[in-house]
Amino acid sequence: MSLIASRMSRIKPSPTVAVSTRAQELQAAGESVINLGVGEPDFDTPLHIREAAIEAMNAGKTRYAPPQGIPELRQAIVDKFRRENGLDYDTNQVTVGTGGKQVIFNAFTATIDDGDEVIVPAPYWVTYPDLALLNGGVPVFVECGAAANFKMTPQQLEDAITPKTKWLVLNSPCNPTGGAYSADELRALAEVLSRHAQVYVFSDDIYEHILYDGAQFATIVQVAPALKERVLTMNGLSKSYCMTGWRLGYACGPLELIKAMNMLQSQSTTSPSTISQWAAVEALNGDQSHIPRNNEIFQERRDLVVSMLNQASGLVCDTPVGAFYVYPSCAGLIGKQTPDGKTIENDGDFVSYLLETEGVAAVHGEAFGLSPFFRISYALSSETLEDACQRIQRACAALR
Repeated sequence: MSLIASRMSRIKPSPTVAVSTRAQELQAAGESVINLGVGEPDFDTPLHIREAAIEAMNAGKTRYAPPQGIPELRQAIVDKFRRENGLDYDTNQVTVGTGGKQVIFNAFTATIDDGDEVIVPAPYWVTYPDLALLNGGVPVFVECGAAANFKMTPQQLEDAITPKTKWLVLNSPCNPTGGAYSADELRALAEVLSRHAQVYVFSDDIYEHILYDGAQFATIVQVAPALKERVLTMNGLSKSYCMTGWRLGYACGPLELIKAMNMLQSQSTTSPSTISQWAAVEALNGDQSHIPRNNEIFQERRDLVVSMLNQASGLVCDTPVGAFYVYPSCAGLIGKQTPDGKTIENDGDFVSYLLETEGVAAVHGEAFGLSPFFRISYALSSETLEDACQRIQRACAALR
């Protein structure tokens, strides 16, 4: 009898984490490696948020928290949704998790039965399909190419829905592409969903505040209130508030679902760190001025990276409207040979070549469900990004 449960064979280690781990190993060994694979801001957590955590510790607020989150944070989350998104929830419709991943895990574990289908537009964040698979679900991938700005059309959604469909996952702005759905595009998807009452929507809004060029954020419940009892809207502190290591995500949704998720959490982690929760209260209620300042820097970096990648032989890089990733095509390099005679047969070969020859770590598009592309995070200094893009240009120019 095997020690390891058979369900573990359904999933694989996170490719994005694997790339970052490999880059760190090479750096520790003395190699000159630029890690463009990690999805976290390089900015420090704002001072007022850090100070709130210190004050909480000094005040002795270090005990267990309720599985659903401390009351003050749940109220701050309700206030945030009302203030920023025009959504009304009660505090008993809130769940607080140890990062967004736990929110997804709890939602899928609480709802997916064997054979239930989860529609996942591709490219997608790597965690969605694996957590569906772990819980006996069946990911249904909908390929959304560059010609459609990596977004799903209403007809594609209609064609993907079956009687077994349980969830649709929407991530806007999107990891890995930086694409974002407009309010009108979400309304068109909602029109399809209105005809299929069995389909629930997982709306991952984690990059809500990271938008450029005047783009306006919209979330599906905001534009289609009739779907409210079928939507779980998730957000978090990692990206906009530079709190990746604090591990704090949250969601609001139907009471029945939230109760089930919180019950599951009561038997797993109990709750996220109490200290992180008090920091999150300050993050949501306090000074927000760091967000537009950081976005100005992100946009400068985006423009630098897009320009330099489009100067690299064989690469085509569209300009994203949100998040802090680009998803360039390397189709023009497939079939070419490296200086040592190896053929670039796919995007995995290309990112391996970048790491081996120029010390640039990126994530291959196959990991996100759409090839031949690769993902670069530009959440690094402009100097580092310029160096990385020069290395990529050299690598591309050396292919024959």
